[in-house]
This record gives sequence, C-alpha cells and structure tokens, in this order.
Amino acid sequence: MKGTARGKDYLRSVDEQDRYWQNRIRQTDPADVQTIALELFAYQTSNNPVYHEFCRLIRRDPAQISQLDEIPFLPISFFKTHLLQCENWEPQMEFRSSGTIGMTSSRHAVKDLQWYHDVTRWGFSAAYGPPEEWCWLALLPGYLDREGSSLISMAEHFIQRSIHPESGFYLRDHDRLIETIERLCDRDVPVMLLGVTFALLQLAERKLNWSTGVQVLETGGMKGMGPELIRSELHHLLKEGLGVSTISSEYGMTELFSQAYTNAAVRFVPAPTLIVTTRDIHDPFSFPGYGRTGRLCMIDLANYATQAFIQTDDLGRVYPDGQFDVLGRMDGSDIRGCNLLISEFTD
Repeated sequence: MKGTARGKDYLRSVDEQDRYWQNRIRQTDPADVQTIALELFAYQTSNNPVYHEFCRLIRRDPAQISQLDEIPFLPISFFKTHLLQCENWEPQMEFRSSGTIGMTSSRHAVKDLQWYHDVTRWGFSAAYGPPEEWCWLALLPGYLDREGSSLISMAEHFIQRSIHPESGFYLRDHDRLIETIERLCDRDVPVMLLGVTFALLQLAERKLNWSTGVQVLETGGMKGMGPELIRSELHHLLKEGLGVSTISSEYGMTELFSQAYTNAAVRFVPAPTLIVTTRDIHDPFSFPGYGRTGRLCMIDLANYATQAFIQTDDLGRVYPDGQFDVLGRMDGSDIRGCNLLISEFTD
C-alpha cells in the first residue's frame, strides 16, 4: 500500500520521505514511540543496504519482528567502515569522530544540517530550557582545528541563536573566559560553560569561585591529557576548582544526532528522539533487565536517513523510566575522543 514504510511499497520521493519522517518524529507522542521505532526499523531494513544485509546474515527476518526488544542493533564500528545511508542522496556534510592517532574515524553522513540543529535544540530544551536564553561559552580546544565535528556544529548553532553577545568560543584563553564569566555573574546572566574534560580540569586549577548562575556542562574526553576519572571524582574536582554547586554531563557521539544529559541524580536523561536500551554482554539478542549491566544500545529516531539502531561499545544500565547510567567501555573497544568518563561499578 502506498504510503506505508514496509519494504518495496514505500514509494515516496526522497524529499517526501524527509518531510514525512521529520513531521512524524516531531509529532510523535511519547506513548507512541514504539510504533514509530518499529515503522522506522521496517523502513531502514528495506532501504539501508548495509543494515539489510546485516539482518540477513544474522537471520533476523524484519517481517517477524513486532517488539522493540527483538530489533537487532548494528555494531557502531560499521560507521568506521561504511557510509550508512537509506536511499541515494548527496550529504550536505559528514560528521567525523575525533578519534586518536592511528585509529580510524567514524563518519556520519548529514542529509539535512538544519534537522540536526533542530534535534539538538529539542534535546537541550527538554533538559535546561531554550538554548538561546543561555550565554554560551565554549571551551573546546582541538575541536575547532578539524572539520566535521558534530559537537562544534551544535555549539556554533547555540552560540549563534543566543541573545547574549558574549557567547562564543574561548579555546585556551582562560583569562578572557574568567573575566567574561565574572562580568556576566555580576549582571545575573545565566551562563552555560560547555567544555571537554581536560580543558575544564586545566581551568579548575585556577581555583575559582563562581556563582550559582554558572552551569558547567562537560562532554567527556581526556584525549591522552591524563588518566581517566570516575564521574563522581571528576565532578568533585570541577566543583572544588570552579566554585560551582553542580556539574552536568552530556552523552553524545558522532554516530548520534540526539544527545542525553545528566539530571540531579547523575543519570542520563535521553532526548525525546532517543530511546536507550541494553543487550547482554555475551548475547546481543538478550535484554539483561532493568538496572542490570549490559552493552548500551541506541534507537535514535533522528537518524531516520542513516542508521537509527546502534549497538555502542559502552557499558551501562537502563531503568524503567528510560534514564540510563554509563559505566565504562567494553574491553578492546576503541577509545573515543568524547564521553570517556568511567563510572563506578556497583552491581
């Protein structure tokens, strides 16, 4: 039937598909998220050649899958070896992971950059309110030196939309950054300091004393600048060194258009476009249960044109309310440039 997402019957043009999926995702009620995820699964198994072949080789028949727990997740390493797309279209750009020397970077084709920006804005707004109301100060040394960073694209978008002219990238200019924050605090301007872990730790060595109006949002990543820290230890060091009461974390990666942010309980709350689950470490088809350690798997509805069902190399736990913990990395997995913080194992 024309207009369905099933197999060869999906007859919309490429432009019509964009409008359909973007409107479908925007208007989806949280209670209906399983329906759209299954619809997207059917579409991608028919129109993403790599995912189609993957499902065939592991003998998972899409026609026999009717529950989210039955959906197979494509290992995230495929983003290093294939440019994953549904249908044929020319990317506006490619997001590339930072990686480390000697490691292959992941590539994520971007069909519609504005769509990515819309998704990041929805996710941030759900956690902290409209991004334009914050003064964005980005401490992301190393990221501006390369092309294709999804983190830089998000930061640039938020900076451009901010109503505060002081918003911008501060790289390694700590003196100017500190002076700007002190000025903003005097005026009671809400400040969002976005930074990678090693840069924030370097700043914390200055032993500052900022007001509660400063929100620090760390994206993870030591990039070989020092030993990895458990999240509680890192947040303690940053709170002590920056003089703030709370530290927040972002969970994001090149392969995802959607993000997650920590709440007061230091669990990650996924954006409305992101569904997080786990699979058993030894059995990729088995859900270990809520609150039990497994490999984190993502259903990113925003990835409708590329690959929405992704098995990550991160260990974690998910809970019935959809929130999740990140506990570390699978043994033998590549080190990521972002989001490398290790949490305590307390199973």
